[in-house]
Amino acid sequence: PHTTLHRLTSYIYISTSNNKTIMPPTNAASASHRRNARLRREYLYRKSLSTIESSDYEAKKRIRDALSQGKPLPTELRASYDKLKTDIDHEDAKHEGNTSHVDDEYGDAGWSDPRVCVTTSRSPSSRLKQFSKEMKLLIPNSTRINRGTHRVDELVDVCKTSDFTDLVVVQETRE
Repeated sequence: PHTTLHRLTSYIYISTSNNKTIMPPTNAASASHRRNARLRREYLYRKSLSTIESSDYEAKKRIRDALSQGKPLPTELRASYDKLKTDIDHEDAKHEGNTSHVDDEYGDAGWSDPRVCVTTSRSPSSRLKQFSKEMKLLIPNSTRINRGTHRVDELVDVCKTSDFTDLVVVQETRE
C-alpha cells in the first residue's frame, strides 16, 4: 500500500490507503504544546464550573431576598428550593459570597498561620548554608531542612505530607 507522511502542527499523520494513524509528537516543543493545550482545557473547565456556581449563587441570593422580605418564592426556583435551602443553611460567612474560578492564594489568610520550609540547592556552599539559616530566622513559623540529594518533586511531596504551606529553595550562582 501507498504510505504518505504529513506533518501538521505538532502531530504526524500516517495515511495508508483508507485508514489514518495519528502518532503523538516526540520532541520537547510538542510536549510544551500538549501542556499548553491541557492547561487551556483545565482553565475552560474551571471557568465553566464558575458559571454554574455563579448561577447557584444568584438563585440562593434571590431565595434569601424573598425569605427576608416575606415575599413568595419565584416560580422558577420552587422546584430547586429544598436543595438550595439546605445549602443556604450550611453556609457560613466565608462561603456565603460568590467565588471566582481563579485560586485565591490569600483566601485563608488570618485563619491559620503559614508554615514555611526553607531548604538549599543540592550542594550548598558554607555561605549559602549560613544564608538559609538566616532566612529561617527572618521568616516567621519556618523550618529549615537539609536537602541532601533529594529532588524538588520529592521535597514538594514531603512538604505536602508535613502540612507546609510554602517551600523556599535558596540557591546561588557561582562565578
